[in-house]
Amino acid sequence: MDPYGALVLAGGRATRLGGVHKPGLLIGGVPLLDRVLAAVPDARPRVVVGPEQPVPGDVLVVRENPPGGGPVAALAAGLTALGDVDWVALLAGDLPFLTVDALTLLRGAALEAHGAVLVDASGRDQFLAGVYRVSALVDAVRSVGPPSGAPMRRVVAGLELARVRVSTDGAPPWLDCDDAEDIRIAETWEAGG
Repeated sequence: MDPYGALVLAGGRATRLGGVHKPGLLIGGVPLLDRVLAAVPDARPRVVVGPEQPVPGDVLVVRENPPGGGPVAALAAGLTALGDVDWVALLAGDLPFLTVDALTLLRGAALEAHGAVLVDASGRDQFLAGVYRVSALVDAVRSVGPPSGAPMRRVVAGLELARVRVSTDGAPPWLDCDDAEDIRIAETWEAGG
């Protein structure tokens, strides 16, 4: 399978969680960011976009401009740090149950399109749980104009995306932790369902 990089967006304001640094929240004693990075151990480079935070030594941290400018501003900053790779896993920093297996499925499905995204149980595309052609993302980000405040939906609107459904009898890999209820659900899954 083709080499790929990883961009983990970890700079949100977490307003629904009282402004805490969400990627540092623990699920089962492990920070959310560490759990996401564990799903892409073979990605090179691995780039976290957000404020300075503890990361493994092989992970680069960059900041979006302006800080807090939203996911598209973070994506734009991350793309400039990727270097020469054709594919990138674009991931939210709050996906506690994302797995290497889910990434492998996404990488395979992306080959016939501009990318591939996980689809959650309600049928919604999870744009920040996907694998994309870097060239397609670069063009798409340019097409939306200034990235600060732009919605991710506008970036991916013109892309041909494969949609990957993962059947799971365990914790869903698309589960993101946006609020206290999501954290409670993640802890329940972590404890065995």
